[in-house]
Amino acid sequence: MKRIALGFYGRLLVWFVAANIVTLMVSVFVTERFARNAYRGEPDWAELAATASRAYAEGGVAALDDWRERHLRDGIDATLFEGTRSLLNRPPPPFTRRILERIPADNSIVLRPRPGMIVAAEAVTGADGVQRHLIAFRGPRPPHPRIEHLLLVQIVLSALVIGVIGWWLARSIARPVAAIGEATRRMTAGDLAARVGAPWSGRDDELGRLAADFDRMAARIEALIAHERGVLQDVSHELRSPLARLHLLLDLARRTPAEGAEAHFARAEAEIGRLDRIIGEALALSRMEADLPGMALEPIEPLPLLQARIAAFRVEADSRRIGINLAAAAVPAIPAIIGSPSLFERAIDNLLSNAIKFSDDGGRIELSIAAVDGQVEIAIRDHGPGVPEADLPNLFRPFFRGANASRAEGHGLGLAIVERIVTAHRGQLRAANADGGGLRVTLCLPSVAAAGLE
Repeated sequence: MKRIALGFYGRLLVWFVAANIVTLMVSVFVTERFARNAYRGEPDWAELAATASRAYAEGGVAALDDWRERHLRDGIDATLFEGTRSLLNRPPPPFTRRILERIPADNSIVLRPRPGMIVAAEAVTGADGVQRHLIAFRGPRPPHPRIEHLLLVQIVLSALVIGVIGWWLARSIARPVAAIGEATRRMTAGDLAARVGAPWSGRDDELGRLAADFDRMAARIEALIAHERGVLQDVSHELRSPLARLHLLLDLARRTPAEGAEAHFARAEAEIGRLDRIIGEALALSRMEADLPGMALEPIEPLPLLQARIAAFRVEADSRRIGINLAAAAVPAIPAIIGSPSLFERAIDNLLSNAIKFSDDGGRIELSIAAVDGQVEIAIRDHGPGVPEADLPNLFRPFFRGANASRAEGHGLGLAIVERIVTAHRGQLRAANADGGGLRVTLCLPSVAAAGLE
């Protein structure tokens, strides 16, 4: 049988209905007991006489005394007589003898000497064949409770039961809300590490999902701000050197005669171009970190796109006699992925450009594409110097260039942009030194089927 999952509001409704049902049952039970005790009718004297005689026959005087004590709790004082002799270990009340004299030997009578008072005499024949008489007395009953009193009892019980259940329900709602509010106030005060945390974010209801969403939002905001601060620091550091050189070149040009200043202005123009490229790539990286809002997602056939990008770089590679080969064995049956074609192209372009820059003239670049466990895996490997093992963990960090930076021009942002694009496509990016030399960069992107978008 399929389990029906109730949301928070569904459970709230169920608890409300359950509280009313429990309240009704408790109220009916208590008032019914009150009414039964208050309005019960006249006892069955014949049955009382029979049970008293049976108790005496089975256990003697001691059993009869116990029987009498039980009925005293119900307001009935009874004595069993055999002839005119009381069978109890106590003298009978004086009026009992007068009653015995008034009734026939095998009969019974019920007297009401005063309103509410009952005196009964009942003849009974025991199991031993001896005839006995039960003389019983019941005093005036307490006044019947008025209907207003019963209603008051019901109201008090209802308020008590609903109050207890309502307090528990309100507490279960207020505590996670208070935890979310406290985390919100901490974030407002500047504590970006504030989280709602367990146990509230682990609840399987609307409040639990709200707490979990808040924690994810807070983590995302903290990561974005940390990234923006890091990018700002890195950009500031990267801009300082070309700005210093530009300032020096302009100072030299101002002090150099006009015919000799042209060379300084040409170098200054190159530095301005470098600044423009750094700022452009930094802005592109910042947009990648924002999870690409407004990014148009659509199915992408990765194999044709990969082949098109290889063709676009063929001229640049041929100029240095660098071969670009796509592994044919893994080509067939490549599933589609979901994402932005323009951004996916940019990621492949950055990887191919990086592989060409670090390849020796006459070298080769090897690409492969395959479907692995619901993902599309694309690998690009060059045969250049590779990356020192100590630099691999920082390879995708913005503006990181490593020990091989002198071999090629760049600002250390290309691989960082690739990493942001792959992350935005819910994929993974790995880099490792390949056997035999060179760097191997692998992209793993979920297929359309694995992403549940078929």
